[in-house]
Amino acid sequence: MVSCAIAAVMVGRRVQSRKRWWRVVKALDEFEEAASTPVGRLKQVVDAMAVEMHAGLASEGGSKLKMLLTFVDKLPDGSESGIYYALHVGGTEFRITRIELGGQRSILVHDVERKPIPQHLMTRTSEEFFDFIALSMKEFVDQKENNSQLSQIRGKDIGFTFSFPVKQTSVSSGTLIKWTKGFAIDDMVEEDVVECLQNALSGRGLDMNVAALVNESVGTLSVGHFYDEDTVAAVVIGTDTNACYLERADAIIKCQGLLTTSGGMVINMEWGNFWSSHLPRTSYDIDLDAESQNPNDQGFEKMISGMYLGDIVRRVICKMSLVTDVFGPCTSKMLTQFVLSTPLMAAMHEDESPDLSEVAKILEETLDIHDVPLKVRKLIVKVCDVVTRRAARLAASGIVGILKKIGRDGTGGITSGRIRSVESGKMRRTVVAIEGELYTNYTMFREYLNKAVAEILGEEIAPYVILKVTEDGSGIGAALLAATNSA
Repeated sequence: MVSCAIAAVMVGRRVQSRKRWWRVVKALDEFEEAASTPVGRLKQVVDAMAVEMHAGLASEGGSKLKMLLTFVDKLPDGSESGIYYALHVGGTEFRITRIELGGQRSILVHDVERKPIPQHLMTRTSEEFFDFIALSMKEFVDQKENNSQLSQIRGKDIGFTFSFPVKQTSVSSGTLIKWTKGFAIDDMVEEDVVECLQNALSGRGLDMNVAALVNESVGTLSVGHFYDEDTVAAVVIGTDTNACYLERADAIIKCQGLLTTSGGMVINMEWGNFWSSHLPRTSYDIDLDAESQNPNDQGFEKMISGMYLGDIVRRVICKMSLVTDVFGPCTSKMLTQFVLSTPLMAAMHEDESPDLSEVAKILEETLDIHDVPLKVRKLIVKVCDVVTRRAARLAASGIVGILKKIGRDGTGGITSGRIRSVESGKMRRTVVAIEGELYTNYTMFREYLNKAVAEILGEEIAPYVILKVTEDGSGIGAALLAATNSA
C-alpha cells in the first residue's frame, strides 16, 4: 500500500516536471516563430529599406531614415601621400591618430594615442573642453614631429570624427544638435563644432586646419575605398549601428541642382531609425522599446545592435522563469536591464564545452541563477541563437536594401519608386566595408550575416558582392578624408 502511494507521488512529480519543461519549450518555440526571418520576409525588408531610402532623399522628414548629406563627394583612392592627423571625440575618452601616407594605397606610419576626458569637462564650457583637446593635440604633435624630417610637409590637415548628433553644413563644418553619452556643455549646442576646435588649436599656437568633419560610418567607407575602389557602402555594427553609401547627386531630390565635382555624394543614412511592418517584432522587443530611454525611436538598431541583443536574451529568460520554476525563483539580477551584455551572450552562444560550463558560469555570476541542468543550458544557447540569427539576417537585408537602391543587387536599383531590372551579365564587383565588434568579434553573427546576404542575392549575383572587414574608420578613415580634402 505504502509502495503504491510512493509510486503515485513519484509519477505525479514526473508528470509535473514534464509539464514545466514543456511550458519552457513552448515559450521558446513561440519566440522563435515570432522572430523568424525566412528569405521571403528578408526580401520584403530589402524592398522597404530601398523605398525608405528613396523617400528620405526626396524630402526632409520624408522617411524614418534621415539620409543626411555629408558633403563628401570624393573618397580616397590610394594615391594620397604626406602626414595627416585625425581626432576622434565620442565618449569618455578621445583619440589622436597620425598617419604617413606613401601613395600606392600604403600607410607607412600609424601612431595612436588615447586619453580620458576628465569628468568635470563634460559639463563645463566649450572653451575649457576644446582647450583641453587642443593642448593634448599640441603635446602629441610636438612629440611626433620633433624627430621627423617630414614635419614641414603637409602635416597640418586634420580629420575630425565627432560622434554626437551634428547637422553637417559642409565637408568641414557642422552644428551640434544635442549632446548624448553624459555630456552637457550647454553653450555648444547649435554651435559649429569645427569652429570651436579650430579656435582652440589656434589659441594653443597650432597652425592646423580641420579639413573634414567625419561620421564614423563615412570614415569606414573612406578606409574601404582607399584599399579597394569598388567599395560603395559601409556599415558599422557594434554597440550601435549605422550605414552610409555613395549616391548619385541627381538622385538627391531634396537638394535639386546639387552639383559635385564627382557627380556623387556620400549619404549618412542613420539607418538605426529604419522601421517597417515587415520587421519580425516580438513582445520582448515591444517591452524593451517601451522601457528604453528613447521609446519609438531607433527601432532597427534595437533589433540588430550590440547594445540590445543581450537584454533581449535576458527578457526571454525572465519570461521562462515566470511560466515555470525551471530556474528557481526569479532573481533581482534577472530583472535588471542590460545586466546581461552582448559579449556575455556571445560567450554563451559560442560555448563549445561538452557540459556548457561557460553558460553555467555566466548564468550564476551575471543573473544569479544557480545549478542549471544541462538541458536547460542548451535551451539558453538556443535563445542566444534565435536572437543573434535574427539580428544578423536583418542587418544583411539592410545591406542588400542599400545595394538595391543603387542598382548593385542585380535588379538595377530603384528610381522614382520604380524598380528597374538588369541582366546579371552586366553586374559589377561591389564591396561593402564593415566595421564594429559585433561583426568582427562574434563569429556566429558574422557567419549568419554573410550567409543571409548570399541567400537574398541568390547564387547568380552573390559572387559579385564582397563584404570586407575594415578597421578604424574614426581614426585612419578621418585622416584619409583630411588628405582627400586637403587644401
